[in-house]
Amino acid sequence: MLELEAWSLGIVNQPGKSIVLIGMMGAGKSCVGRCLQQRTKLALVDTDDIVASKFGISIPEIFSKYGEQDFREAETQALRELAPAKPTIIVTGGGIVLRERNVDVLKRLGVIVWLDGNKETLFERTSRARTRPLLQGENPRKAFARMLQARLPLYAKVAHVRVDTSMLTDEEVAVAVLSKLRKLGRNLGGGSSVFAEATADKPIPATR
Repeated sequence: MLELEAWSLGIVNQPGKSIVLIGMMGAGKSCVGRCLQQRTKLALVDTDDIVASKFGISIPEIFSKYGEQDFREAETQALRELAPAKPTIIVTGGGIVLRERNVDVLKRLGVIVWLDGNKETLFERTSRARTRPLLQGENPRKAFARMLQARLPLYAKVAHVRVDTSMLTDEEVAVAVLSKLRKLGRNLGGGSSVFAEATADKPIPATR
């Protein structure tokens, strides 16, 4: 099976333009990000990992010890410090769209891909971890629904591409993302980037 060494997208034809994954917890951003990295050979960064590294503790511990406000401030700082010289896959936290200043940075970083899903599927996936700091109250389902309702219009407003992950494996989502990015690139006239040239005539490999 041929592996993609790059990806084809006309609007990502400038140094530093990246694939930015957004979406609610449970959408599979981290796992899909790794699948995309394997298929494209691009670098991968995760804003949650950056924040956790700065604090030296896990995300749940940050929420518990410092609170959501301090986490959001660190998240914004981590995002602002991202300035990849080459296209990169950037995985973001589910609440990163809550701040308009973050949205402005996301738009500058590259093409924004919204990993979506139906409410029940997203909640079921999220519940498996049992470590989500914002779902530790008496009624996590209600808290999740409230967060989802608030964030959906924000995701929809900023995203260039949306992929419904509800019925797909992580690999299938990665394939769908690359397919939609190619289509978007063609619709926008396509660029002559090294990525477009490298994959112009290569099919996206099927999932294993």
